[in-house]
Amino acid sequence: MVADCDACAVVRVSGALDHIGEQYFRTTMGGHVDAGYRYVVLDCSALVYCNSRGLNCLLGLHWLLSRRGGRLLLAGVGRRVLWMLDSTGSREVLAVFPTVTRALASLPVAHRPAWPPTYPVSTGPPGK
Repeated sequence: MVADCDACAVVRVSGALDHIGEQYFRTTMGGHVDAGYRYVVLDCSALVYCNSRGLNCLLGLHWLLSRRGGRLLLAGVGRRVLWMLDSTGSREVLAVFPTVTRALASLPVAHRPAWPPTYPVSTGPPGK
């Protein structure tokens, strides 16, 4: 997870979303939904491949969040994955945005985590 607030999580996915990563994706994202996140922004900028099994994962997560009054938002989707979404008609169902910033802007202000995320400044190794 990259950033979160009470109702929204921004999660970066990378590599391939296929039969190899399917179970990990379902378990991880199911855990986020069970933790109470109703809005999930998937940063897909590092996702290079998604086949029909991966598409089923995305549609399943969309369905689950919709049932809980939330939304799945895809951000930074690459050309190959966009082609797959377009050719299957899934882009009519899944919300796709060019960036995480644009995806978050489509949510109510109360449900937006701080973006870009800020991390505490390290003062160096402990004891120094």
